[in-house]
Amino acid sequence: MGQGLVDSFGRVHRDLRISVTDRCNFRCTYCMPEEGMAWLPRRELLTYEEIERVARLLVERYGFESIRITGGEPTVRAHLPVLIEKLSRLPVDLALTTNGVSLRLIAHDLAAAGLTRINISLDSLRAERFAAITRRDSLAEVLEGIDAALDAGLAPVKVNVVVMRGVNDDELVDFAAFGRARGVTVRFIEYMPLDAAGAWTNDQVVGREEIVATIGSVFPLEAVGRPDGAPAERFRFADGGGEIGVIPSVTQPFCGTCDRVRLTAEGQLRNCLFALTELDLRALLRRGASDDEIGAAIQQAVATKWAGHLINQPVFIRPPRSMSQIGG
Repeated sequence: MGQGLVDSFGRVHRDLRISVTDRCNFRCTYCMPEEGMAWLPRRELLTYEEIERVARLLVERYGFESIRITGGEPTVRAHLPVLIEKLSRLPVDLALTTNGVSLRLIAHDLAAAGLTRINISLDSLRAERFAAITRRDSLAEVLEGIDAALDAGLAPVKVNVVVMRGVNDDELVDFAAFGRARGVTVRFIEYMPLDAAGAWTNDQVVGREEIVATIGSVFPLEAVGRPDGAPAERFRFADGGGEIGVIPSVTQPFCGTCDRVRLTAEGQLRNCLFALTELDLRALLRRGASDDEIGAAIQQAVATKWAGHLINQPVFIRPPRSMSQIGG
């Protein structure tokens, strides 16, 4: 067990989110503009060997217990199972977040490489609405991807839904029924101010209380709770038909128990999703810094982590990058 990576508020960090690309094959309206994104040049992305080195350091020296691969859309990065195989050698819970459109092609390869579990983003079960949100007519492929993930044994399969008022908030019960029928856990995520257009407003947020009440009126729910550090509050169906999760990042933020740091595709370490500063690990890696030097820099960066994101407070400042550029 590592020595622990602790910030000034006593939070011990055990969860690493790694973005492998800023590119995506969708153009979700709440995340990216339809056109005009400037992609990172390939040479600026961390190599798989560089990613593995950072991950190994955090696991072996600081006791990290979980790693999640994100993007952009991580499956557009070439030879992704190669990275999965490298990271699967570490004693961690290894997961992936994806839009699911390519899973029907690579789910079994990812599982064979050592992927433990998977989260699939899906914001509508209605084909026309799905196409309007993602700007891609690919709902059928995503649904096939969910089935492929289940068939590959990537359990549990979780489906992430960003709930937006006036966009898809009328599908809460439909998604709950979908999860019950498919044997997957649907997690409802409050809409956060990380859209590329900067158009987010608080009245677009559908809060945790409304989500739980709406679903519970049709499928009675029992609270399970939320383990420290976990983003989702869990609720099980009273009849034993599975469970849902709610991630109340806006109305009931869990910053006080946050245990994660993020590594962007080009090697910037972020101590918070909403951080305004970053640590350039790529520069350290490529100038030949030792593990001790890299570890000391990471410790300093994490030590300065703030208490919380301050959404809806007058002092809140949006990060200069959107979610696809930061990594989920």
